[in-house]
Amino acid sequence: MKLIVGLGNPGKEYEKTRHNAGFMCIDKVAAACNLRFDTKKFKAELATGFVNGEKVILMKPQTYMNLSGEAVGACVRFYNIPIEDICVLVDDLDLPIGKIRLRMKGSSGGQNGLKNIIAHLGTQEFKRIRIGIGNNKLIDTKDYVLGKISKEDQTLFEDALQRASHAAVDFISKPFERVMGEYN
Repeated sequence: MKLIVGLGNPGKEYEKTRHNAGFMCIDKVAAACNLRFDTKKFKAELATGFVNGEKVILMKPQTYMNLSGEAVGACVRFYNIPIEDICVLVDDLDLPIGKIRLRMKGSSGGQNGLKNIIAHLGTQEFKRIRIGIGNNKLIDTKDYVLGKISKEDQTLFEDALQRASHAAVDFISKPFERVMGEYN
């Protein structure tokens, strides 16, 4: 069983903000896999089904970004999902808009959603696909991540979301090392 988690904040006011890159990406994964977010469980919206013979759970935690680990931890414990079968889609301030980076494991890099997942799982060993949102040192970080992608950056951002979603779909049936080689 594979668990793919898209991080973001619930609510209309956060739609299409930089911090919701994970939500936007997981929606593309769901569309590619013909799955629908039709279940609410573990303080999250879930889409479940089979993809290439593999049971898959797609998750959008509804706890707000900083408490994402509550939803992820509850789901992982309930289904006894091995850490190596978890992949998190997350925004990254340190990557330019349009770039993605796949990692086998690692620190939170200051990303509070990842930090909370690490705390709830007790490990940094889960896979992640980081989606570049760029950074603007002239704008407070909170205001920047909760802002919307500019029109001039929209094409680059959409391309990154598309590539990240393809990588997440590939994670379902391919070794992650191979997926990293194709997308990094």
